[in-house]
Amino acid sequence: MKKILITGATSGFGKATAERFAAAGHELIITGRREERLKQLQQALREKFGVNVHVLCFDVQDRTAVFNALSGNPLLAGLDVLVNNAGLALGRDLFDVALS
Repeated sequence: MKKILITGATSGFGKATAERFAAAGHELIITGRREERLKQLQQALREKFGVNVHVLCFDVQDRTAVFNALSGNPLLAGLDVLVNNAGLALGRDLFDVALS
């Protein structure tokens, strides 16, 4: 079993990805802007697949919110996979990259 963080999990590719990983029995951390949708998906995946699903609600376009949600978060200990699905890059000329 792997621990997987999926951003933008409330719809589209993110939701489909969460469903596939849950079907394979992996532990999930799902994120998105819409807390109610995240909680609905959390409940559905737990009931259907019997997996651990954790919810983090924030907007990836808000740098401070991202750092507040993820920095030092014990849920991320032992994270195996990041599916960075969320966010729009329309009109962006420059991306900030921080590697540590």
